[in-house]
Amino acid sequence: MPNREQKFLMRHKKWLLVSAGLLLIVWVLLLDTHSLWTRFTLTSELRALQAENALLSTEIDQVKSLIERPLSNADIERIAREKYSMQRPEELVYPLVDP
Repeated sequence: MPNREQKFLMRHKKWLLVSAGLLLIVWVLLLDTHSLWTRFTLTSELRALQAENALLSTEIDQVKSLIERPLSNADIERIAREKYSMQRPEELVYPLVDP
């Protein structure tokens, strides 16, 4: 005659298997270090970084094209006035001070 533990296992075998299966599914989906949730977050982060990388690459290409073109006389004069406070000999410049 089966003892008490064997009777319990025979009676609840189905529910124990279902519970173990659910526990395994929850573990794989959420709790494991390589879980699907972790993979989902890392994949979305990867996509965001790839999009940012593409944007920065196009920006770098634009800056390279600006660097490669020669400066016109108007650009040189604007840079000299703004950065180095240069002026023409006959000009009178009034500096503006922020209050």
